[in-house]
Amino acid sequence: MNFFQYPFMQRALLAAVVSGLAAPAIGMFIVQRRLSLLGDGLGHVAIMGVGLALLTGTAPLPVAVITCVVGAVVVELLRQSGRTSGDLGLAVLFYGGIASGVMMAGVAGQGPAGLSAYLFGALTSVAKEDLWVIGGLAVVILAFTIGMLPRLFALCADENFARVAGVKVRWLNLIMVALAAVTVTISMRTVGLLLISALMVIPVAASQQLFISFKAALFGAMGIGLLAAATGTVGSYYWNTATGATIVVTAIAMLGVATALSSALNRRRREAPFVPDHGEHPHIQLPNKPRSGRVTVVQHGDHLDEVVAGRRYAAHGDHYDEH
Repeated sequence: MNFFQYPFMQRALLAAVVSGLAAPAIGMFIVQRRLSLLGDGLGHVAIMGVGLALLTGTAPLPVAVITCVVGAVVVELLRQSGRTSGDLGLAVLFYGGIASGVMMAGVAGQGPAGLSAYLFGALTSVAKEDLWVIGGLAVVILAFTIGMLPRLFALCADENFARVAGVKVRWLNLIMVALAAVTVTISMRTVGLLLISALMVIPVAASQQLFISFKAALFGAMGIGLLAAATGTVGSYYWNTATGATIVVTAIAMLGVATALSSALNRRRREAPFVPDHGEHPHIQLPNKPRSGRVTVVQHGDHLDEVVAGRRYAAHGDHYDEH
């Protein structure tokens, strides 16, 4: 049976790919701010939004988005005002959100079973209208994270420095948690509200094993998230498994592969012979180093050189210097 012959599977794959791109994009900044569990807390608030939608008979996705964004902003304002700690705010998100959602679903006559599709994902139930909403919100998330990359990096690296440098730290923090809330809610059909935090964090952890620069790690995380979402969706179809769980397990497997590759690369660098600094030497500026030939990494002063075809090259800004 062909995976792509069913329209609902086509919509499911598109929704999964969009979530796989958006979740690690905002997750990169969540991880850097040491708020890896924020996705879990916001997922529980989104459950309250779903319960409210079931109670009022309205569409779950828009109500969940609004409820989750309001909850995230309130907690961030409390954190900034110093009236509560970040941990206490997350605790309120965890317990208050899920308790309210289950209670309202019960009043609506749905019970906890009515929330299961949103807790663990139900990709096959994604409608065309949902896909348009998910795609539009994902574009906003990606435009913000990529367009504001330098300011967000400054905020994640040192909040006080960012404030001195003129970055609107308060507003940027509010926008970031609001977009994290949007990311959680648009992914509740793909991996589910209880597993979305994994899709926000695990691709970032895998990318950080492979890339050094912040920008490369961001795009690497987006690529890994996309690949995990697509592979998990197709795999769940053929293996007859839960889509959200398959996506997360696939992402974990990719993290294992990335960790193994990182360990192998670090071991190779440690075993490279030491070459003392040979003082002043001419540099020939090249846009790229040659790609053919065996590559050897050698220590050169305070940095590493790569030896290709008997010639030494060192990364320097946006080009390579030949020694």
